[in-house]
Amino acid sequence: MSILVTGGAGFIGSHLIDRLVEQEGTHVVCLDSFDDYYSPEVKRANIESALASGRMDLVEADIRDARACESVFDAHDIDRVVHLAARAGVRPSIEDPAAYVEVNCGGTVNVLEAVRRAGTVRTFVFGSSSSVYGINDKVPFSESDPVTRPISPYAATKRAGELICHVYHQLYGIPTICLRFFTVYGPRQRPDLAIHKFTRLIAEGRPIPVYGDGTSRRDYTYCGDIVDGITAAMALEPESISFEIINLGNSEPVALSELIGLMEGALGRKARVERLPDQPGDVPVTYADISKAHRLLGYEPRFPIAEGIARFVEWFERTHGRDG
Repeated sequence: MSILVTGGAGFIGSHLIDRLVEQEGTHVVCLDSFDDYYSPEVKRANIESALASGRMDLVEADIRDARACESVFDAHDIDRVVHLAARAGVRPSIEDPAAYVEVNCGGTVNVLEAVRRAGTVRTFVFGSSSSVYGINDKVPFSESDPVTRPISPYAATKRAGELICHVYHQLYGIPTICLRFFTVYGPRQRPDLAIHKFTRLIAEGRPIPVYGDGTSRRDYTYCGDIVDGITAAMALEPESISFEIINLGNSEPVALSELIGLMEGALGRKARVERLPDQPGDVPVTYADISKAHRLLGYEPRFPIAEGIARFVEWFERTHGRDG
C-alpha cells in the first residue's frame, strides 16, 4: 500500500506518518512545502525518524503547483491519499483571506485533479475542521447540522474544500471521507496554538492572553485519537465508501479557565492572565457528536484532557526545557 500524505511534515501529518511507517507493507510519500508560517526546521525535525526508516519518500512541493502535484503520481503508484496540507488558523485568515483561498481551495483542486488523472487512488481522506459549524446553538455538533454560516475565511475555505471533494466524488467516483477535526493538541502542536503558546508563556513566567471571560469551551482532542480516526478511515474497504463527512473529537468540551488550571497543575506554576476582548472569528463552544465516527470507524477517544495535557507538558519540557 502506497499512501500520499500532503502536509505530512506538520503537526497531525507527522504523527500520522510515524504511525504508517510502522505498518508492514506500507510505503508513505510525504508532500510538504515547508513554508515559513512557522519554523521549517521544526517541521523537518518532525519527520526525521520517518525519513530515516527508509519507508517514506519526501517530496518538497507546494500544492498550489498543479504540475508538482501531478508529478507525485507519475513517480509513485499511490492508492490512498490523506490531504492535510492547508493554511491553518482562524485569526490569520482574517488578515490574509486571499492566501487561504489560494491554498485551501485552489490547492485542494490541484490535488484532486492529480488524483483524477492518475486513476489509481482507492480512498481520498480530506482533513476538514470543526470551524465549519460556526456559531452553532445546537450541541453537540452533528454532521447533519447546517453549515452555511461560517464566521472566518478559514472556516469558509474548509467548507469549500468539502464541497470540492463532493464534486470530484460525484463526477469521478472517488471514494471520499472528510474528517472534521476538533481542536487537536499534543506533542509537535503548532507554536501559535493556545495550549503550546500558553505552556511556553507560563514556563517563561510571562502573562498569557485570554480573550473573553474564560467561559468559552473547546472540544480538545489529543493527536493520538485523531490519528486513530484517520487510520480507521483509510482502512475502510473502498467499495464500502461513497462520500462521508465524519466528526473526530473528544466529545467533552472544556472551558478555557479549566484548561488553564490543568496546565498550571502539569507545569507546577501559576499562570498570569491578561484579559482581552473577544476576538473576531472565535466561537463560544465546539462539541463533537462522535456517534457516526463510532459507528463507521469504531472510533473511541482514548485520551482524557488531563492525561493529554500531562503528555504535552512532558514533551514540552523535554524538548524546550522546564523554563521554555
